[in-house]
This record gives sequence, C-alpha cells and structure tokens, in this order.
Amino acid sequence: AMCFGRRLWVCPVGEDPPQPDAVVVQLDPGLAFGTGTHPTTSLCMQLLEKHLRPRDRLLDVGTGSGILMVAASLLGAAEVHGIDNDPVAVTVAQQNLVLNAIPADNSRAWTGDLVGGVTACYDVVVANILAPVILGLLPDVRGVMARDGRFICSGILMSQQDEVVAKARTLGFHLIEAVNREEWVALAMTLDPPRD
Repeated sequence: AMCFGRRLWVCPVGEDPPQPDAVVVQLDPGLAFGTGTHPTTSLCMQLLEKHLRPRDRLLDVGTGSGILMVAASLLGAAEVHGIDNDPVAVTVAQQNLVLNAIPADNSRAWTGDLVGGVTACYDVVVANILAPVILGLLPDVRGVMARDGRFICSGILMSQQDEVVAKARTLGFHLIEAVNREEWVALAMTLDPPRD
C-alpha cells in the first residue's frame, strides 16, 4: 500500500491501508502503465487530490491502467472519462473501474488518439504521457477544457519544464503549481488568470 498526498492510497487487491479515513484505489495494472510507483503517476495523483473539486468532470488522456480515473472518481469527481491509443490499456482501465465499483454511468474508457474526436468539455484534463506529446497536445487541450478548467500533466523531465511552461503560456495557460520528484515534474495549469 502506498500513500499519495494526504489521504489517497493505492493498494494491491486485498490489502488495506493503515489510515482509517483513506481514499483507497484498488489496482490490478495488468499490462498497462500506471501503478502509482512511477514518480510521474504519484505526482499526478498528488496534484489531483489538491486541485480536483467535488462534482468535476475529468478526462484522462493516455489513461493506461485507469489509476487516475479511479482516484478522481473516489475523490468526488462526477464523471471520469479516459482515452488511450492502446486497446489493452483501455480494457485494463475498464476492469479497474469495475474493481473499484465506479458506476458505469459515471465512467467510460475508449480507444483513441489523444483528444481527437472529443467534443465534451471537462473541468480537469490530466495527461501523464511524455513532454513532446504534451507540447503537441496543448493547443487541443484548450478545446476540451471548461472555462475555469485545470490541466494536470506529467511525464516531463525537469530539464523540459521551462519549454512546456513557455509553450503553455503562449496558448493562454497559467501555471498554478509545479511539483517534482527525482528527475520528473508535474504541472497544474489553468486557462483563467491567476487570482490574487
């Protein structure tokens, strides 16, 4: 069992966390990426716990095992959707949603290419992929974010942070938080101007 943030835990199936008020993600990653052990996944979960609001709609781009979808739902998201270009990952994500008793009418995972074909708007978009992919994704993320939405991204090396932030700024994003672990960084950004 591993703790992320204040009360978010990821536990192997059948294992309980030692914290009584824990929000517990049960996980069977199968062949998909995203077990919580990689710094990028844990950083995304840390930012999700802090920046997700109750009743938010979330889109997970490159969902892998579905760990971030499950965590968001358990933290109070109204709907969680995930997209991945690997059909195996989509199957694993769907299985982990079922494993965690996430209602089917509040969750969906499908095979697709980044946000191509996505027409809905989301309060939170999360992408734990790689910096070059995020750089290409940034213009399209704007089109699927709600007006006061938040974009959480990782898979970014610390040496790549300035490039990602600079590109994001040219598109109207504002950095609200950056967290790092080992050589990795995760960013939380919004399209709204920062509040004083």
